[in-house]
Amino acid sequence: MTDIKNPAKIRSVFGENLRLLSKDQPSITVLASKLGINRTQFNRYLSGQSFPRPDILARICAYFDLDARVMLEPLDQISARPSPTLGHYMNDYLMADTSGIPETVFPSGFYRFSRRSFIDRDVFVIGLVYVFRKGEATYLRGYETTQAMRMQCLPTAAKYREFRGAILPQEEGLAIIAGRKNAMTSSFNYLGRVASFGNNFWVGYTTRTIPEGAAGMRVTRLVYEYLSQDTASVLQAARSKGFHAIQDLPAFHQRLLRPDEDFS
Repeated sequence: MTDIKNPAKIRSVFGENLRLLSKDQPSITVLASKLGINRTQFNRYLSGQSFPRPDILARICAYFDLDARVMLEPLDQISARPSPTLGHYMNDYLMADTSGIPETVFPSGFYRFSRRSFIDRDVFVIGLVYVFRKGEATYLRGYETTQAMRMQCLPTAAKYREFRGAILPQEEGLAIIAGRKNAMTSSFNYLGRVASFGNNFWVGYTTRTIPEGAAGMRVTRLVYEYLSQDTASVLQAARSKGFHAIQDLPAFHQRLLRPDEDFS
């Protein structure tokens, strides 16, 4: 860690960190404008001639999703520090074995999903997620629509709409634990494969974490469809994201969702 009694060293560390962070930006001018910082003053930060006031530092940290350690520690040390996780303590309880989920059971790629809206029983949701592997673990990532966020009185910027999930093997299917950044909201999903012509459908249910008595439903059926992994199919599915009447959903989605039967 940098000697906090040496202002010159602090300015040097912060300037180097800021230069590294700026490399992925369109330009220094654009970045300074986004941060609301005078370009000349921003250059002084970069060169280690000065460091920002607390309010400007907070603005920089929020933009890059960092904390005040950016002034004291090299960026690679901050990034390398592990964040809290469930760790090995839960591995034997959440993972069936060391082989993870085989591609034949739940392949990587894009999926279209559908479910009834939690807020309005007469409305159905179509969404898109991407499933991928990191080592032996299987994850997914997607974005809620702006309209859906507004209906929940949640912010609509992309960083708030993004959700990520971990996919876990179950004895007769798959479990997905998903949430938004900073655990803003989370959900539990269960899926089991169903017979279909392309062997590319899963059906189950999804739950949302709200108190009993809150408006809307807390659990409803869920359908996942593994898409043809060509650009045209994925873009077509992406364009269909949002709220729909049941008759506007793909036919097999309608059949699996069984909209006239209550979930039990």
